[in-house]
Amino acid sequence: MKAVHFGAGNIGRGFVGLLLHEAGYEVVFSDVAAPLVDAINAASEYTVHEVGDGGRDLTVTGFRAVNSQTDPEGVVAEIADADVVTTAVGPTILRFVAPHIVAALAARDASLPPLQVMACENAINATHLLRDEIVAAAGDEWTQLAPRAVFANTAVDRIVPGQPEGAGIDVTVEPFFEWAIERGPFGGAVPHIPGAHFVDDLSPYIERKLFTVNTGHAATAYFGAQAGIEKISDALADPQIEAAVAKALEETSGILLAKHEFDPADLAEYRTTIIGRFRNPALPDTVWRVGRQPLRKLSRHERFIGPAAEAAERGLPTSGLESAIGAALAFHDPEDAQSVDMARMLSEQDASAFTTEVTGLDPAHPLFDRVRALVEARQAQD
Repeated sequence: MKAVHFGAGNIGRGFVGLLLHEAGYEVVFSDVAAPLVDAINAASEYTVHEVGDGGRDLTVTGFRAVNSQTDPEGVVAEIADADVVTTAVGPTILRFVAPHIVAALAARDASLPPLQVMACENAINATHLLRDEIVAAAGDEWTQLAPRAVFANTAVDRIVPGQPEGAGIDVTVEPFFEWAIERGPFGGAVPHIPGAHFVDDLSPYIERKLFTVNTGHAATAYFGAQAGIEKISDALADPQIEAAVAKALEETSGILLAKHEFDPADLAEYRTTIIGRFRNPALPDTVWRVGRQPLRKLSRHERFIGPAAEAAERGLPTSGLESAIGAALAFHDPEDAQSVDMARMLSEQDASAFTTEVTGLDPAHPLFDRVRALVEARQAQD
């Protein structure tokens, strides 16, 4: 069995690639970073270091890498006879992955089973985003190519922090992980990936992860940055920050309970588990790494505005999420391009224009005025 994985970074090697290896796949990484591709091809194995309670060292073998920028034909050839294609590149990069898959499907032997495509991104229905890009890139050819691939959405969860100097291609991760995959698109040919679990309805898992893990992680980073704290684990050692994060997550859980059939006690336990993961002192994670790209994280269907908008529509409380949004607006890292852009926009635009452009909220939405007030308060501080 062979799997091609786009994105040979820390998540690719330390999570998706690891689980594919453990499932028995030969793993071909595709990336555009030439030094990383060369380092992978120069190694016969690498180690995934799980740090924290229950952590282990896991050795990965049977892999290689292709540079999709300098050798697109090589990537296409690898995909053409692969069983599985996965991605961990970021939702905005999927459009660059799509042409490679289109070319591979055109070259694929029609007698082979359909290529199983799964985008493992921090976005709702990311595989559908990739499929839409593939369909657009294929144009009139799509009718012929469509039977050669199946597309399944996934929900992925594993904290992979910034890596220590000199780690090479080894990766440090937390012991916890979750990879949920929707079962339906595969029919009777579900991929063999023992580390993943297949579900009939993925949406509750996607939203539980996005509205708890992603919301909580980013909220911790923004509150921590406001307090001048460097590490995520140290931020949660502050009782005020822990209480603020917990309040935001209680509000997102309110949305999850209103929409899905979660047990309240199970959801409370899940929140406790998530906050405990963030507290892991063995993970060298910083508020600056987790908080980067604040404009994306403040967009309409992301971890703050998404649940807060739904809560406002249902008349549920949003004050904890509003506090997190306010902290996100105050985030400033001169090394992060989006943070710099956000500061510029805050200085150049009025509060209504900024709120509309960044959050995607309609001025008539019940959350709009609350967010605009947060923007005005941030602008008044400068």
